[in-house]
Amino acid sequence: MTVLARILALPVYGYRLVFSPWVGHNCRFQPTCSVYTLEALQKHGGVKGGWLALRRICRCHPWGSSGIDNVPD
Repeated sequence: MTVLARILALPVYGYRLVFSPWVGHNCRFQPTCSVYTLEALQKHGGVKGGWLALRRICRCHPWGSSGIDNVPD
C-alpha cells in the first residue's frame, strides 16, 4: 500500500473500530463500504483507490442501488 493509501485508510480503520459496532450491519452493498474502500486502496493506491471509494460512498444512500459491487481490476 502506498503512503497516501495508508493515510486514507486510517479513518476507515477508526470507523470500523468505533462506529461500526454501533451502526450495525445495514450496508446496501456487498462487500461493505469499508471493506470496499480498503480493498480499493490496496489494489489501486491512494489516488485512484480514494476516487473509487468516494464514488462508492456517494452511491450509498436510500435511493441508490444495492447488491454486489466488487472493486474493478
